[in-house]
Amino acid sequence: MTSLHITRVRRRHLGVAAAAAGLFATLLTAGPAAAIPDPGDSPATKQGVSTAQHAEAKAAIESGEIPGVDEIAHSKNIEHLVNVPKDAIKGTNSDLAFQGNYAFAGNYDGFRIFDISNPKAPRTVSQVLCPGAQNDISVSGNLLFLSTDSSRNDNSCASTSQPATEKSSWEGMKIFDISDKSNPKYVAAVETACGSHTHTLVPERRNVYVYVSSYSPSESFPDCKPPHDGISVIKVPRSAPEKSAIVGFPVLFPDGGNPGAPTNPGVSKTTGCHDITVLPSKDLAAGACMGDGILFDIEDPEEPKVIDRVQDNVNFAFWHSATFNQKANKVVFTDELGGGVGATCNEATGPNRGADGIYDITGKGDSRKLVFRSYFKIDRHQADTENCVAHNGSLIPVKGKDIMVQAWYQGGVSVWDFTDSSKPEEIAFFERGPVSADTSVTAGSWSAYYYNGYIYSNDMAKGFDVLKLNDKRTDGAKKVRLHELNVQTQPDYRR
Repeated sequence: MTSLHITRVRRRHLGVAAAAAGLFATLLTAGPAAAIPDPGDSPATKQGVSTAQHAEAKAAIESGEIPGVDEIAHSKNIEHLVNVPKDAIKGTNSDLAFQGNYAFAGNYDGFRIFDISNPKAPRTVSQVLCPGAQNDISVSGNLLFLSTDSSRNDNSCASTSQPATEKSSWEGMKIFDISDKSNPKYVAAVETACGSHTHTLVPERRNVYVYVSSYSPSESFPDCKPPHDGISVIKVPRSAPEKSAIVGFPVLFPDGGNPGAPTNPGVSKTTGCHDITVLPSKDLAAGACMGDGILFDIEDPEEPKVIDRVQDNVNFAFWHSATFNQKANKVVFTDELGGGVGATCNEATGPNRGADGIYDITGKGDSRKLVFRSYFKIDRHQADTENCVAHNGSLIPVKGKDIMVQAWYQGGVSVWDFTDSSKPEEIAFFERGPVSADTSVTAGSWSAYYYNGYIYSNDMAKGFDVLKLNDKRTDGAKKVRLHELNVQTQPDYRR
């Protein structure tokens, strides 16, 4: 695989008409964002593109406007150290978590544990086959948590798909003992309403609280009927995880939340949350909840209390995830336009749709408000065969600055500065060219996180990547060392 060093931010000016046609075709094939906000638990399928789109993608590759198929391009200040392809577990790669010298990589078919004591040569410690999309993953002490958001015939790791219309179907949280990283043991399971698309840990000394995000209820689903206007809260005793149980279902949207279409065309109806990020040191949480963004108090983890709520019915289609800055006076929300399978990083879509929304947090206590400041979106236009939209990222802990790294599916990995929340700017990037110039293939970086001096990315198709950022603007972050990182449970880097 060749490596193309590019020292400036490239701007791809693909034809507007063809780009628009590509977006339209992809979204029609994928379905509405509210229906499938992330790739399903079936293997990614290739989707055809028009002759014109194929010709334009080919021409853009030949002219150098975009990298060639699978070719790597990156800014001068990022170094690609290594890629570790998939091995025994072949499904779609998903989220990442970290503990000590280990990285835990989720996959729709299970999870993989890497020894990253040498980031240039990650070593596989174990692989666990346990199908159940999307297998969102986190760790705390000797416990590993895994989300199941596909209807299964039971809660075992040998389960098979079963319609959610059947009462016996199971979805929810799985818990493993990872005291022996080479031999994780499945120790507990908790069924939750509408499954667990993602989850967020609120760890305490004796217990771990788990906020379970799930959505899209139906009258035909016995265990997932509307209204579904809150989150499941699970209490996990560290010393006896087999006693884990749901302790509440706090309602976050007593008025039902964003009604979506036809009141707000193109916006997802709020029927739960997609993702929640907590900042335990401040007793704060930010929820990305389909058609709404919320700020809430978690002083009592069993009874979170909403402080403020915002909507963007012009440019946001699906509120996907959230990231606080270090001072907790800003929060970045992402919009997953096109459900993660659309080619939405093209010129036709524009700079605001499928972007990050940057909000300042003003006021104090229960009077705090989310105030919109600006959008950020990568301006390296992608081909119509590349799914691309804002996805999972984390802070890079630079004192006095607000800088984060973020995954953009086939848009790659972006490092950007939002210290001035009204004028965000990209300062580094890494990406691959399209998986195919002929068909639309779901691939790219699902999560890109900074941990102890390196950037780790889990590419849905290509595997586990390790990057090194060499930039004086971020060098200070190398002094920050963490023992554990679940990005949705943000540490207080200033301590």
